[in-house]
Amino acid sequence: MSRPARSLLSIADLSREELLAVLDLAEAPLGKPLLAGKGVALVFEHPSARTRNACEMAVVQLGGHPLAIRGEEIGIDRRETAEDVARTLACFHSVVTARVARHSTLERMRRAVEEAGRPVPIVNLLSDWEHPTQALADVLTVRQRLGRLEGVTITYVGDANNVCRSLVGAAALCGMRPRVAAPDGYSLEERDLEWVRALGGEVELFSNPREAVVGAEVLYTDVWVSMGQDAEGEARRRALARFRIDEELVALAAPGAVVLHCLPAHRGEEISAAVLDGAGSAVWQQAENRMHSLRGLLRFLLGEGAGHD
Repeated sequence: MSRPARSLLSIADLSREELLAVLDLAEAPLGKPLLAGKGVALVFEHPSARTRNACEMAVVQLGGHPLAIRGEEIGIDRRETAEDVARTLACFHSVVTARVARHSTLERMRRAVEEAGRPVPIVNLLSDWEHPTQALADVLTVRQRLGRLEGVTITYVGDANNVCRSLVGAAALCGMRPRVAAPDGYSLEERDLEWVRALGGEVELFSNPREAVVGAEVLYTDVWVSMGQDAEGEARRRALARFRIDEELVALAAPGAVVLHCLPAHRGEEISAAVLDGAGSAVWQQAENRMHSLRGLLRFLLGEGAGHD
């Protein structure tokens, strides 16, 4: 049986050294076309803009052929099981990436290809639990803007969702100082804090966003109402109304603070238009870095990074 491939379902699947190696590969000149004549499956149970564009172009830059597959085309656990989907795609592709509703789907897919003896990496493009490829782009952007990661204070403001979870995990691995400002019922749970501690970091929790951003070098937010949460939209907007990154909040942060948003953004809700489009905003650089960081990740998983024989 072949040796199992390296997959990325969680940011915790990388060590600190490996995460930094991915960032370095994201910026390194391209060598041989690692994916020449090979395919990469892009499974999307949820629609995507940045993720699909970033992943397709990263594959093309590595000489491969990306194949985007909509959720209704394969019907995971409706037309066939997640396991059978993974085994089938592994017959054709060198990497299988997926944006799924449930994190357990990715775990089942990884287990299936490993048991089938197929050395094909499974990559999480977003699940209900984590968004690790977004976190890679986030820390790459911070390093480019500030020239370092170690010791940087980053404050996430708003709903502590899957994006937030991967962000604080990546921050812990990189030696950053993550803070989260969220109202009751929307913050990280104790199991999340224990997970971050296991990665070597600590997260400071705040219920007052003004206190959370004091001295922060990076501010981060995400939408208040994500896909599948429309029914609770008004309740979420009421609960999160004080957790908007606007000019007043930015003024409390460190001089020249960088502002990040994983997009799509709703100007006037989680972030003001003046901040999103202002001089401190790095959101478009961050969006472009989705492509560069995914390219670095693929190079790492295919053998160019640390941890490979």
